[in-house]
Amino acid sequence: MPTGADSIELSEDELRVIAGYAADCADRVLPVFEHGVPGDPRPRESVAAARDFAGGGRRTAELRQKSWAAYKAAQEATAPAVVDAARSASHAAAAAYLHPKASAHQVKHILGAAAHAARAEETAEPGLRLAGGTLDWARVHAPPEVVAVLRRLPAAPPGGGRVGELIRQLDAAIRA
Repeated sequence: MPTGADSIELSEDELRVIAGYAADCADRVLPVFEHGVPGDPRPRESVAAARDFAGGGRRTAELRQKSWAAYKAAQEATAPAVVDAARSASHAAAAAYLHPKASAHQVKHILGAAAHAARAEETAEPGLRLAGGTLDWARVHAPPEVVAVLRRLPAAPPGGGRVGELIRQLDAAIRA
């Protein structure tokens, strides 16, 4: 991809790894969404679409539609944990569309699935079986390609409430 003062190099292979990483993060909290909204397949389909892309599939309109469908599922949900679980899934598929811009905003696209998953864990119903520790898991399991792309970008931007705080925490930990 082209480079310039406001651009970074970003290969399709790196996009695939980022999408796979985001899908792994979102997958950890799919049970939160499915417990809260049984029978709604949109977030799971979004994560599956991200995995398909990560495995060599093409960036298609369907991939983007799956991301938007999970986003719509988040808008329709009412429980905070359910909302964040769906947003995590939406971010997973959207990670395939990361822009090669040297912008702090792009960090949110890389780490959004992990941060929303961590927030879903924080606000999930007690007793719901979750792996837990997603933010720590995301730090430890960040592939070298994710680390390399983050290091080509400015640090995560301010704002964004609790999810923004989680993004900044994870960004700083991964870069360290």
